[in-house]
Amino acid sequence: MGKAYEVEKSYSEINARIKSGDVVVVTAEEMIGIVDECGPVEAARKVDVVTTGTFAPMCSSGAFLNIGQSTPTVRTTSTWFNNVPSYSGVAAVDCYLGATAICDDDPLNKVYPGEFRYGGGHVIEDLVAGKNVYVRADSYGTACYPNLHVEKEVTLDSLQSAVLCNPRNGYQNYNCAVNVTDKTVYTYMGTLKPKMGNANYCSAGELSPLMNDPLYKTIGIGTRIFLGGAQGYVAGPGTQHKPGNARGENDVPLSPAGTLWTMGDMKKMSSEWLRGVSMRGYGCSLSVGLGIPIPILNEEMARYTAVKDEEIFTQVVDYSVDYPNGVSRSLGQVSYKELKSGCITVDGVEVPTVPLSSMVKARAVAETLKGWIEAGDFFLGEPQELLPQS
Repeated sequence: MGKAYEVEKSYSEINARIKSGDVVVVTAEEMIGIVDECGPVEAARKVDVVTTGTFAPMCSSGAFLNIGQSTPTVRTTSTWFNNVPSYSGVAAVDCYLGATAICDDDPLNKVYPGEFRYGGGHVIEDLVAGKNVYVRADSYGTACYPNLHVEKEVTLDSLQSAVLCNPRNGYQNYNCAVNVTDKTVYTYMGTLKPKMGNANYCSAGELSPLMNDPLYKTIGIGTRIFLGGAQGYVAGPGTQHKPGNARGENDVPLSPAGTLWTMGDMKKMSSEWLRGVSMRGYGCSLSVGLGIPIPILNEEMARYTAVKDEEIFTQVVDYSVDYPNGVSRSLGQVSYKELKSGCITVDGVEVPTVPLSSMVKARAVAETLKGWIEAGDFFLGEPQELLPQS
């Protein structure tokens, strides 16, 4: 027997309200005030959907691209987009372009070895922005695919197909990174100044998608989402999905936990929500706009979606020694309210904080998704299988 709730709704009931125009949608930030004012039960009666959002670098992102056949035909074994290599061990003219792939002749790298200005994330941004991209591909040649070399310019529209396929997005919580040594450290969490000169973090906190459904009771395979400015889907748990990590109040994890495997049609996306990123001393990535609508099926989901920044905690981790050596030592625990205040205290030292994620863009994702649902342009996708909880 499942738990009995005072309020119970189904996906079909909520979708019917979306279709009729009677649906009540609020953002996760708005839901906090509603639950504070009238409690989770009444909030569940009033609200049908809560929208969430985040916009941040998500390195485990990329795209399956089909460049179209040549005459004579070709089975590509190596493919480059603006001199950025992709993986071509798929079939014929399919390939996978990773966001962190780096340009073979990046001009910045020639001046500053190890520094890269352009990579796979930038190619993806250029494609969705409608720009021309130069493609070259090689093959060893076969009887059925005799062509050995292809060169051409393509646009997103001219590609046979383009599917954004991101193996790990929307991390549920993440470390706060510091550097305790006396030298500057360059990481995927950004530049970290010596002697804890700054603390970098990367989450939208109370607006972050998986923070608002901490035990994945509404999210799984087939969940329809906002991805890169278009409708996308959750394809399953992302790589490094670690739901069993320690949790605090309201089931919110205290360290990195769940992740999402997401995908969607790149041809419908926008460069406003997919931005190539260069990180000094690390390489390239892709900032992704991601939002998930949380159906308020009962008062439990109303309570979850009212989570506040002061209730969400993460660990301060040294990225100069501990992280690269695989040591999971926490220098302290801080809330997202503290992180967003601009300063935290670690071992008695006041440290300025720096967000890698954009709250302005995260709010815009949540508001855009809210507008789509209210207009009847976006319906909830009931998951065929929920994300693993352990």
